[in-house]
Amino acid sequence: MLRPGAQRLRGLRLPSLPPRGSPGCARSAWGRRGEENPPASAETRWKDRAETVVIGGGCVGVSLAYHLAKAGMKDVVLLEKSELTAGSTWHAAGLTTYFHPGINLKKIHYTSIKLYEKLEEETGQVVGFHQPGSIRIATTPVRVDEFKYQMTRTGWHATEQYIIGPEKIQEMFPLLNMDKILAGLYNPGDGHIDPYSLTMALAAGARKYGALLKYPAPVTSLKPRSDGTWDVETPQGSVRANRIVNAAGFWAREVGKMVGLEHPLIPVQHQYVVTSTIPEVKALKRELPVLRDLEGSYYLRQERDGLLFGPYESQEKMKVQDSWVTSGVPAGFGKELFESDLDRIMEHVEVAMEMVPVLKKADIINIVNGPITYSPDILPMVGPHQGIRNYWVAIGFGYGIIHAGGVGKYLSDWILHGEPPFDLIELDPNRYGKWTTTQYTEAKARESYGFNNIVGYPKEERFAGRPTQRVSGLYKTLESKCSMGFHAGWEQPHWFYKPGQDTQYRPSFRRTNWFEPVGSEYKQVMQKVGVIDLSPFGKFNIKGQDSVRLLDHLFANVIPKVGFTNISHMLTPKGRVYAELTVSHQTPGEFLLITGSGSELHDLRWIEEEAVNGGYDVEIKNITDELGVLGIAGPHARKVLQKLTAEDLSDDVFKFLQTKSLKVSDIPVTAIRISYTGELGWELYHRREDSAALYDIVMDAGQEEGIDNFGTYALNALRLEKAFRAWGSEPADFIGKQALKQIKAKGLKRRLVCLTLATDDVDPEGNESIWFDGKVVGNTTSGTYSYSIQKSLAFAYVPIELSKVGQQVEVELLGRNYPASIIQEPLVLTEPTRNRLRKKSRKDKI
Repeated sequence: MLRPGAQRLRGLRLPSLPPRGSPGCARSAWGRRGEENPPASAETRWKDRAETVVIGGGCVGVSLAYHLAKAGMKDVVLLEKSELTAGSTWHAAGLTTYFHPGINLKKIHYTSIKLYEKLEEETGQVVGFHQPGSIRIATTPVRVDEFKYQMTRTGWHATEQYIIGPEKIQEMFPLLNMDKILAGLYNPGDGHIDPYSLTMALAAGARKYGALLKYPAPVTSLKPRSDGTWDVETPQGSVRANRIVNAAGFWAREVGKMVGLEHPLIPVQHQYVVTSTIPEVKALKRELPVLRDLEGSYYLRQERDGLLFGPYESQEKMKVQDSWVTSGVPAGFGKELFESDLDRIMEHVEVAMEMVPVLKKADIINIVNGPITYSPDILPMVGPHQGIRNYWVAIGFGYGIIHAGGVGKYLSDWILHGEPPFDLIELDPNRYGKWTTTQYTEAKARESYGFNNIVGYPKEERFAGRPTQRVSGLYKTLESKCSMGFHAGWEQPHWFYKPGQDTQYRPSFRRTNWFEPVGSEYKQVMQKVGVIDLSPFGKFNIKGQDSVRLLDHLFANVIPKVGFTNISHMLTPKGRVYAELTVSHQTPGEFLLITGSGSELHDLRWIEEEAVNGGYDVEIKNITDELGVLGIAGPHARKVLQKLTAEDLSDDVFKFLQTKSLKVSDIPVTAIRISYTGELGWELYHRREDSAALYDIVMDAGQEEGIDNFGTYALNALRLEKAFRAWGSEPADFIGKQALKQIKAKGLKRRLVCLTLATDDVDPEGNESIWFDGKVVGNTTSGTYSYSIQKSLAFAYVPIELSKVGQQVEVELLGRNYPASIIQEPLVLTEPTRNRLRKKSRKDKI
């Protein structure tokens, strides 16, 4: 039985919206008005040449045009198919927040808000920016833990964020029912902005600095030229562009198809409700903070003297606009809305009325149901696209208003300076590949929308759309024995369970059911021999007459001799690390490059771009899906493998960081003597179809030595203990060399150190705040539990003056500061180092 208020909401006749597109019409679904008066020249000018053409006139595209023009780029052209803000921008709820669970997205949010605070003064255009703050409310203990987890990542950021108690929450939001509220996460600078006015102010700024914003000018064709430029065709004429940026919102898939790409994007229907004046709201002396009820899965904010309420339905009830995926966006769709559907959101309405009782008496004046675009993981796709020269994207924005300002600045800096201003690999469009089918994208978008307010655990796994076609040859063999993780489309074992152990996925902010099994796997590798599926590695083959020259240019390390391997880093022109790869020189001029699964196309794009720009005569092939990788590590690894090959594996003949082609039983493999465990081990690269047979042969051969499986959780613990990373010095003029010299001359301000800390049932994950003398002085970069010393272990950046061995600091974990000590690294010596010291000791005795 619905409450009276719910019946009132359900039975209300919806008001009709004014016609779209007429001058002075209501720009948003709740009646605020905005006028657009572009200069006449914006309608009549045309440019045949452009440095950058931005496709799409929503808030993201206009922000990019504004930032490029303001930074001094000449000939910036924005093409919009109908009118500015058409699409998802005009009907957005306009929320702005400093908060984001990811540390890098916080920077984007911060940049956006700081821009919006000054934009009206700069452009003379009203933006309707309100900053009453926001409160995320916790009604369960685990949600309080989540707030504490997020607070550990706040201290070393510029944004203000606090945990507040029920008394403070009620003081700030007196209309709340406080019965279930335990705590709140408060961001003072949060609020909301009028999306239409924001976009118009950005447009005014873009024109002020010289950009041409042309509309209506739908792009009808994109034709690449051999010199890397583009011919962009519209009914108004053609533009030759040095680069194009797809910022077309829910039209981005259509634009992508013009260049042969299927961008993994799905339009979903998002509804929100606007009430009429509520007396209790009107009587307030200050504007209510934006409220986010995470268990109820909705946001609520003040709109004039009423309230605006927006829920996120479960993945079972939410609606995906399937027809747009199969048949394309309807030809005239721009500032239209979908039919509202209160039934889909009624359970959220009831929860909201329980939490904010004045809603029970409220009348609806509007229900907005409009399209927003989701990527599979809910994050946008931002940056240059692998495989197509000078094609960039800024698409997939489920939260375009808060991202627009920061992404415009981020992309502008990248385009103008040749490298991104900071690491934002989680938004890399190249995180998706051919394995990302429409079915997968829809399943993940549905899951992501439904999980909008789910608790964000460390080591979180989401299972919709899995497995993809990208499973290793061992998947069927291992799937019933382990907990799988998802890595760039691949399934990879995280940890293995034994009979009688808890096999369920049980996420937690503390040690959970994987802790003991991972400890067993750790001991397995340290004391016996373990096998791990490493097939998700990105793998590239590079050969040709200029291959050595290209790698000499790319890597800040010497190129290994034929038959050897090293770990090398690609640097940006400013001396930042862009990527870390393993480089193996297989035959003269032919190389096998290995990178992490999440960096596959990210790194390949950089390599391909440098090869083309430098005119290097090389052949670059992505062989990631062709090769499987089996890792074998531990003190008995040599003994097991030697049973299966005629190749001499002795230490003097097959040395550390050496690579050879050989046969294991009858299976051809490329064997590299390397292991990220830091123990004696090999990585065996082989045809993917041989994986199951190779695994069975190795496991059978190792029965006497007690061979067993291990997963990536144990690998992480083993690797961090060994501090297994390598830097090289290099005489060639590699990318970033001059920048490194300047950094060295100026001196470092902080240093990466190794910390140990004694905790109770929680371990560092990375990005936690480091405290000293009551102040935040740095941050962890990664962390785990060390099974060798039975303490937590972390790497952290701290000021130089606090980087000496023995220095005491504190690490914040779940709301508590734990004492930590800087130690001499590595905690455990690698097997090659131990072996070398043993040999030296024997020689010294002799």
